[in-house]
Amino acid sequence: MSKNFSTQLLNWYDRYQRDFPWRAVAEQPIDPYRVWLSEIMLQQTTTATVKGYFEKFITRWPTVQTLAAAEQSEVLSAWAGLGYYARARNMHKCARIIACDMDGTFPCSADKLKKLPGIGDYTSAAIAAIAYGENIAVVDANVERVISRIARIETPFPTAKPQVKAIIDELLPAKRAGDFAQAMMDVGATICTPRTPKCTICPVKTFCQAFKSGDTEKYPVKALKKPKPTRHIVSFAIICDGQILLERRPDKGLLGGTLGLPSTPWEVRDDFPGDNELKNHAPIEAPWQSAGQAPRHSFTHFHLETNVVRASLPEMTEIPKHEWHRNNSQLAESLPTVFRKMLDVL
Repeated sequence: MSKNFSTQLLNWYDRYQRDFPWRAVAEQPIDPYRVWLSEIMLQQTTTATVKGYFEKFITRWPTVQTLAAAEQSEVLSAWAGLGYYARARNMHKCARIIACDMDGTFPCSADKLKKLPGIGDYTSAAIAAIAYGENIAVVDANVERVISRIARIETPFPTAKPQVKAIIDELLPAKRAGDFAQAMMDVGATICTPRTPKCTICPVKTFCQAFKSGDTEKYPVKALKKPKPTRHIVSFAIICDGQILLERRPDKGLLGGTLGLPSTPWEVRDDFPGDNELKNHAPIEAPWQSAGQAPRHSFTHFHLETNVVRASLPEMTEIPKHEWHRNNSQLAESLPTVFRKMLDVL
């Protein structure tokens, strides 16, 4: 089955592959830097969202050396809105290691790539296969869905992941590992979709057990998710002469290294902090006025509900670990989405 499967899949890919700025162009060599940058951005993020960010990054930092030379704060600002900010911090750290310790050359195997910051099993395999042709299984959510239907896998995910990888290992062609990986992703993203898959035009439908059984939408089988807890906070907007006071969050942890509004601790609780807690956590003592409630923001593991309070100062005061910034649209664009929502309340 493997040879026929890969042949049909690659023939389809040669005609219908998606066009992305990070993919190789005919008669031009594959750039490992572009592959790496796109794969970091694509972690838990859609291609539609990543496309604009990728083009912005590649224009501003066209090589790994130029990215390594940037300040982390610049990279985080350009990343604003993509979420999962540890990716950006690790990406910048990785760029500096490659530029300074490896003469700007990316490792050419998944095992070596995996030793770098921010590069795990999937990302190392994707870079190695696409940039260097390493014959290795590349398995993302799209590939898991395709294979779970092809083999009609009854085991719930994520438990079924090793089973999917074993099947991909069997299906891999002797050559064109990168194209095979991207073809599998393209089929999952455009044809073998989560709902209403387009089975009649699928290039590998003749191998699909779920298609033959007429129950494709049953797969992949997923384990039940636990409900997300909700954290309630109050954020402080301190305004003076068109400027707003922001804090830079610690490098480690959620939204590490980014700018945002100071707030009460982000704790799981049933209601918002009271007046006494505001006094204990506010950057300054001020007559706080309610500005309103920001739209709920959902992270991977919890929801965040935010009340925004504001205070105006007659003159700017220096406060340790805080910075004054001009409160305008340019600032908003440089902040994580959760803080943009808070500023919108103002």
